[in-house]
Amino acid sequence: MDDKELNQEWFLAKKAFGRYMEKEPKDLNAVLFLIGVQELGQGPKNFSKEEKQDLMHVATCAVLSISNYYIFSHRDDDGWPHYKQTDHVDKLVLKEQTKLLKEHIIKYAYQNEILEK
Repeated sequence: MDDKELNQEWFLAKKAFGRYMEKEPKDLNAVLFLIGVQELGQGPKNFSKEEKQDLMHVATCAVLSISNYYIFSHRDDDGWPHYKQTDHVDKLVLKEQTKLLKEHIIKYAYQNEILEK
């Protein structure tokens, strides 16, 4: 996906998450947080700072599982999803990391019918 297409799709994905989650995310971290809440499946509530970081990690694993970088392992006793890393993401500079995550979030949005084709 070239940068222009990525930017257009990212704009649409953020809008779609905003409609779906009733709050439009402002940046990549906010989108990851919303995906994490969705993946946790316990609905919105007040999360501690550590839980917010954990939710963003869950979201990162969930979206990168699309390309088999991670695979779902299990839910713990508190219902939190856990993933196992199956493939290493090459060391990427920040811009490339951001692009990889955005591309996978867009795919996630289509797969979960948050974003329509």
